Amino acid sequence: MRPTRPTLRRRACPLRARCCAGRVTVRSDSDFTTAKQPAGILVSDFDGTMTRRDFYDLVRERWPLPPEDDPWERYVAGRCTHFEALAEIFGRIRADAATIDTLLQQMELDPKLPSAVAALKAAGWRVIVASAGCAWYINRLLSKAGVELEVHANPGEFSPEHGLHMQLPTTSRYFNRQTGIDKAAIVKEAQQQAELVAFCGYGRPDLAPALSVPGTRRFARGWLAGELSARKEPFLRFESWSEIENQLTTPKYR
Repeated sequence: MRPTRPTLRRRACPLRARCCAGRVTVRSDSDFTTAKQPAGILVSDFDGTMTRRDFYDLVRERWPLPPEDDPWERYVAGRCTHFEALAEIFGRIRADAATIDTLLQQMELDPKLPSAVAALKAAGWRVIVASAGCAWYINRLLSKAGVELEVHANPGEFSPEHGLHMQLPTTSRYFNRQTGIDKAAIVKEAQQQAELVAFCGYGRPDLAPALSVPGTRRFARGWLAGELSARKEPFLRFESWSEIENQLTTPKYR
């Protein structure tokens, strides 16, 4: 009878544990579209929806312009695209990284976002961020919160000398020249992949995608809530993004 060999336990490497805990995984579109069919899909705006404040508003407050020179006023008047307005506003930033991080904190990401996302995923929901803003600050905030989500937004790079340089996502299958990302196209694709699709938003680019889902799965605040009310369209009002999780994880949505 051969002597038994002692069982060796592999000791966990504390350094590896720390590295893995802080790892940020970037997943491609195909990683999500080839996953098994979800119970439902929530398409969510970011600025003013997952956060209390909109980044472009904070930038305009910090580096103000007279109304006649304000890119946002030109957009509202129909004299430039939404993308052009935001790109010009972001390009005016002149600050170091520490100042920008302070500005990002002032956006006030919902502190319950990590637990709400986890609860939605546990209930079988897939969450997609669809934003006409810039992926640079969206990914920065989500990473700091430890949240991994599928994000469709305009790419960009920041430097203290040139501000936040936002670019059109011309290679995205959701490309739209007006806003960069076509949120309505994302919702339409989601409706081909799941029976239950919800949308939550805040601003002007959110109207079309919001109207493409039933009122019982249409969540709004800010400008979008006001516009839907004016049109007498049904919707569910929210103040914090995590409130939506409570709605979608109830038995009637499962």
